[in-house]
Amino acid sequence: MATIRKKTWKEYFEKVLAGEKKFDVRIADFEIRGGDTLILEEWDNDKKEYTGRKIETTATYVAKVKDMTPFWSQEYVDKYGLQVIQFEVKK
Repeated sequence: MATIRKKTWKEYFEKVLAGEKKFDVRIADFEIRGGDTLILEEWDNDKKEYTGRKIETTATYVAKVKDMTPFWSQEYVDKYGLQVIQFEVKK
């Protein structure tokens, strides 16, 4: 199993912490599979720095898709595709 670290904006980090958000949509420029550890590192987009807070999760399902483009250019999505990552917070 792999361990992957990813930057997560503060508002989304808070939703994961509260148990409201249990998935992520990411550019598929890295490999992740069910059972892998996904460490979400809180990022302050205003200060352009990490806050130091982290949440360790387990990827429970990964679906790769190419038809969602709300955050990335079509060129970038065409190059890598997207992946939807469902996870549960480790206790």
